[in-house]
Order: sequence, then C-alpha cells, then structure tokens
Amino acid sequence: RLGLQRHVIVQPSTYGTDNRLLLDTLRAAGPQARGVAVLGTEASEAELQTLHDAGVRGVRFNLSFLVGVSADMMLPLSKRLAERGWHLQVNGTAALLQAHEAALSQLACPLVIDHMGQLPQPAGLKHPAWRLYQRWLDGGRTWFKLSGAYLTAQRADLADVGTVAQALLSHAPERMVWGSDWPHPTKKADAKPDDAAYFDLIAQWAPDARLRHRILVDNPAVLYGFPSL
Repeated sequence: RLGLQRHVIVQPSTYGTDNRLLLDTLRAAGPQARGVAVLGTEASEAELQTLHDAGVRGVRFNLSFLVGVSADMMLPLSKRLAERGWHLQVNGTAALLQAHEAALSQLACPLVIDHMGQLPQPAGLKHPAWRLYQRWLDGGRTWFKLSGAYLTAQRADLADVGTVAQALLSHAPERMVWGSDWPHPTKKADAKPDDAAYFDLIAQWAPDARLRHRILVDNPAVLYGFPSL
C-alpha cells in the first residue's frame, strides 16, 4: 500500500532477547530487509554474527519497557556494536532520555533516537530535552527517527509534532530517517493510525523532493547498509 521497496524490522520489546522470529522474518524477506534486535551484554559473538548475517544492524533498548535487558548494558554493549558497524537505538520519553544522558553521550557506536525523542506537547521545542537533542546532533553520531507522531501530539492534525520534525530536519537532514511504527503496539485494535496518512506527513515536513529522497532512500542506506536498489 505504501509502495516501499526496503524495510527495517524492529524486534518487539515484549519478546525480549528472543530474536528467533526476527531472524526467520529477515531470512524470508531477503536482502532488501534489515533488522534491529534486542540483546544484552551476555550475547555471544556467534549470536551477533548470526544476526549480522541475517541483516541485523542495530540493537534497541526500550527504556519504557525493558525485558531481558537493563539500561546499564547500553554503554558496554555499544563497544561490541561499534566493532560491527551497528548502532544502538533507544526508545523512551524525553524525561527518560534526559535521565540516561551520561551513558547515551558516551556510546562507542552511533545512537538512534526513536519517535523524534518524544518531546511532550505543548512544550515541544521549549522543553529542556530539545537542547540535549541539539547537542547530540551536533556531535555528528546521533540519528533521529521521524516516527510515532501520534505518541505526543495534542493537535488532531499533528502540526505540533510537525514543528519538531521540521526542526530536526533543519538541524541535521543527513541523519534523519522515517519509520512507520507499524503495527502501532501502543494503540488499540480499533484505533490504529492510517499508515498511508502518516506516510504523507513526510511531504508536509519535507516539501523538497530531494530532502524526502534523502530521508527515505539515502540516509537509510547509510545507517542500515542497504544494497543498491
């Protein structure tokens, strides 16, 4: 329906470090798919290699719902991820990201922030976490996912979160990627967002076609190591 040729599959938090379904899905999807796993520091080198061979290029910590891992694993694990060219992806509220600023600022690998950092509305860019996000972006190794706009929006048209998306794009367009957040696990079955409508938000946030191509094609190719189409 969205016409996507590449996709990134992220391990659901509820599965913890059991990445078997992720592996099966990546193998079935083929070379145009990449994955983000959930791992702890106990993961063996053999497990990391198996995941890498299947297309995994990152590890995710959901600071709001940690299963089988703990936040104090992020820093030591980042050194092993860096050796493989992987990144560490973090999901959490702005307050949680602020609380873990010290560790996240010292990662040995690139940092990817889920859902635009979930700046609460109506504060938005006036929230103190925005200054932290700017510092991370200025460091040159932090990426943001333009996803989950509905998580913090207070306006029905999502224009409040759109302001955050545009500020991120203005600050570091070369390190922004889009994400659908499908299958929208925080929403009830009868209240799931319209994926096509959310995809169309990119045209509002990035009216320039070249910038959209960067967000949707060029930047993901760099972050996830996609082969040429």
